[in-house]
Amino acid sequence: MVELASPPGYSSVSTLSQEVVNKQQDASLITKRSWDIAVAPLKQIPMNLFIMYMAGSSISIFPIMMVGMMLVRPLRAILSLNSSFSALESAQSINLLAQKFVFCIGQFVCLCLALYKCQGMGLLPTHPSDWLDFIAPRERTEFASGGLSYT
Repeated sequence: MVELASPPGYSSVSTLSQEVVNKQQDASLITKRSWDIAVAPLKQIPMNLFIMYMAGSSISIFPIMMVGMMLVRPLRAILSLNSSFSALESAQSINLLAQKFVFCIGQFVCLCLALYKCQGMGLLPTHPSDWLDFIAPRERTEFASGGLSYT
């Protein structure tokens, strides 16, 4: 009897073990994708630094808009943390706590960069002279008057 070659796509591995391998591959792909999402804010830092450099430190509409967006985007991303990872959580029962933590750290670093830019532009009250309106005037401890009268 002549032995024929296996048809294309045929695997001698049982279907059950093939499903287990596929589930393991799916889990590793989901883990990889979740780490890609978690590290994305850290990958944005060089671009944010370049944008900060190009915007300059003058107070005009373009730098203010850039700094405003650099402040708003991380806050929105942190507030919508669960929606960023919701597709991955529903796919498998994988614990994404570490990925969420790294994502929040990356967004926090981007927020700190924006605050640094605001401080460099002079928009943050970091000097004592920025608070002069709230300081009570000094009380006089000594009064001087007089002089010589010429008659």
